[in-house]
Amino acid sequence: MILIDGKKVAQETRVAIKERVEKLAEKGVVPGLAVIIVGNNPASEAYVGMKSKACDKLGVYSETHKLREETTHEELIQLIEKLNNQKAINGILVQLPLPAHIDENKVLKAILPEKDVDGFHPENVGKLSIGDEGFIPCTPYGVIKLLEAYDIETEGKNAVIIGRSNIVGKPIAMLMLERNATVTICHSRTKNLSEIASQADILIVAIGRPGFVTADMVKEGAVIIDVGINRIETGLVGDVDFESVKDKAGYVTPVPKGVGPMTITMLLYNTVLSAERANSI
Repeated sequence: MILIDGKKVAQETRVAIKERVEKLAEKGVVPGLAVIIVGNNPASEAYVGMKSKACDKLGVYSETHKLREETTHEELIQLIEKLNNQKAINGILVQLPLPAHIDENKVLKAILPEKDVDGFHPENVGKLSIGDEGFIPCTPYGVIKLLEAYDIETEGKNAVIIGRSNIVGKPIAMLMLERNATVTICHSRTKNLSEIASQADILIVAIGRPGFVTADMVKEGAVIIDVGINRIETGLVGDVDFESVKDKAGYVTPVPKGVGPMTITMLLYNTVLSAERANSI
């Protein structure tokens, strides 16, 4: 079994991103990222802090707008519109989840598609589905980069994705189709899920259920990509029972230090790409 080292791949990717930031700096351009967080969610706050540190290390300008829980939908939209009009801001990210009284879909639609570095705007979702150039959601993009870093072939392979979220499941399915895999998406209503999973050459799991995938659901030598991050009493674990599958899988991502480090890395990648496009570089 080969352990897919997401931390290592993320560091290598960030070196390449830093070189692009330096080229932009030569032309007087500093990529800018604005992050909006609404309410008091400790996990979101920790994540936003990690994003800010990562930006600082690479020379990307970042600003965080921390709004109170009671912020109205209209106030949030006004802030987004203000950031849409700021030339120094190339990427706008609204940290999810939002408080229940705010319409998440309308908020995501309010971000200009060319500044939607999370890849959640309907225009970018549409571009992804037809293979056009837009922004790819960060976690699915990170998964693809991990597969590429380990020279894992996707063409002609059976790829099974457990989870159909707009953030991970659906976009990763599109990306795998684009790379000529045969794709099956499983979810809570899927019958014979274990049987389908056990036929996967590449099994990607993103459902938020600790240790859901066990050895009996894994094909001998399969590539296992565990997107789940679950906090339990003993610490962080994935959606895959690592101890159970490690002797059966050909490749597997650990949790932590697997897919996680790639998510912020691809956010930085998209922000720099946005700056390059905005300045025709």
